Amino acid sequence: MTTSTRLADRVQRFVAAVTPLLEALAADAGLQTDNVGRDVLGDAAGLVSGLIAADGVVTDAELLAMIACFGELDDPRVAVATPLEQRRAMLLETGSQRLKTPSPLFSLLRDADLRDGMGRSRTYYEHAMEVAHAAVTIDGYTGRLELAAVEELRGMLLRLLPAKERPSDSGADATPPTAAKPEDAIGTLQDLHTPAKTPEELFAELDELVGLEPVKRELRRVADLITVERLRRERDLPVAVQSRHLVFTGNPGTGKTTVARLVAQLYRALGVVERGHLVETDRAALVAGFIGQTAARVTEVVDAAADGVLLIDEAYALIRGDDRDFGREAVDTLVKLMEDRRDRLVVIVAGYPREMDEFINANPGLRSRFARVIHFPDYSTDELVAIFEMLGARHHYELSDGGRDRVREHFDAVPRGPGFGNGRLARNLFEEACALQASRLVRIDDVSREDLMCLTAEDIPGPDALAATTTGAR
Repeated sequence: MTTSTRLADRVQRFVAAVTPLLEALAADAGLQTDNVGRDVLGDAAGLVSGLIAADGVVTDAELLAMIACFGELDDPRVAVATPLEQRRAMLLETGSQRLKTPSPLFSLLRDADLRDGMGRSRTYYEHAMEVAHAAVTIDGYTGRLELAAVEELRGMLLRLLPAKERPSDSGADATPPTAAKPEDAIGTLQDLHTPAKTPEELFAELDELVGLEPVKRELRRVADLITVERLRRERDLPVAVQSRHLVFTGNPGTGKTTVARLVAQLYRALGVVERGHLVETDRAALVAGFIGQTAARVTEVVDAAADGVLLIDEAYALIRGDDRDFGREAVDTLVKLMEDRRDRLVVIVAGYPREMDEFINANPGLRSRFARVIHFPDYSTDELVAIFEMLGARHHYELSDGGRDRVREHFDAVPRGPGFGNGRLARNLFEEACALQASRLVRIDDVSREDLMCLTAEDIPGPDALAATTTGAR
């Protein structure tokens, strides 16, 4: 079976499995079922287009396989003959956006499962992942960006599945060995069976992170306060009740998720929580579209985080929307659960500084529970260069002197402001430098080991060039 035939087979299986589930829901609601199959096919097309565009490059093999696959399946959006370059440009512009949020069809299945526990969304998840794995192998090469996109999709769907439907990591649905899970994948649990690390070991790990000096100082104060409170209790001295919940503010890529994982383990080591695992979530996993379902979603996520730490990314999104939106219900439910389970739950909310201040002031119960704000500053140019070199060392690359100067010039030229990429900017630049080095070296007849390890000034793109090549890839 060729890779393009395998893709068509997986798409057909996806459509055959999911369509009857949605048709049954539509029939029960008294709705027409004539176009359900076409809608499911559209979901499959969205998955494939998002994955083949994830690395910022759409090859002829990928493009032709997609057109052949969905043309044969009579999807009018791709069956119409269009120039390849026009189709390629469209996929690069819009494809990766298809993986950012769950489709309305998946949300319908998931919400129905919350009502009756039938497991429809698990069927969608299993077949969607088959389509995903087929999509990223069309052209015979699967890069790290495509693998990261598969894991982003997998993580998003997994955290939205009802808890009882989530597969075990050791089961048949586990990530394939070739698709290493990114360190910042959403919705993961830390290994609960590993021995607890000591506070000293965890602070040593924290100190190894580049920059973040204000964050490190603030977390040491938090740990010192908890330690002294324990000593006072041991000596029968009164202890003022202190909130353990935290607000993390800062631009993307400043290490908030990484530090949250260390905080969860630190709280375990200090006896604040028993398990010390981290559950990551966001608005999409907490807010439903129907009355009565949002509270159940929030409760389910809080249950998963019991005796550990719950991290809510971009928490301010919960208060955005009109009076018909259920985000406020999610906040009200969260505040109540934080009080009811105050001895078993720590919550960290994260996002941009101004928006997080707006969020904390949106509910009277939030301000008293989130008394400590830790700001994550943007990385300086020196720190971004250090991150770049750490990434290189991890993969056995080194910068020449000219290459290092070029990296510094690149970071200096990138505008600083809201949304500045920070660590993600350094990672994107490193990945593009590796690609440019590869294009340079393939034209050399006799490539040495030193050549393979060295990134030169020629391999470092300018900020404008990098922005162009990564459009639609993240």
